[in-house]
Amino acid sequence: MPEVWFFGELRDAVGGAESVRVEGATIRELLQNLGREYPRMRERINQGIAIAVDGVIYRDDWDQPIPEGAEVGLLSRIAGG
Repeated sequence: MPEVWFFGELRDAVGGAESVRVEGATIRELLQNLGREYPRMRERINQGIAIAVDGVIYRDDWDQPIPEGAEVGLLSRIAGG
């Protein structure tokens, strides 16, 4: 079960925790389970987040598998171009 680390304002959506453990074989599954366990996080996910798996940032490829023992981090998307 991956440990998911939260950065910045996303911690508010999980009760201030730095990290939580959430089931998920893919990014999509992990985010669905996270939203189920932490309803406030669902809104943040819908607003747009980026997820880093072992240092690689994914913004839209939610079917990406999460390897066993991967380091996972969630952060708000940064606008710009």
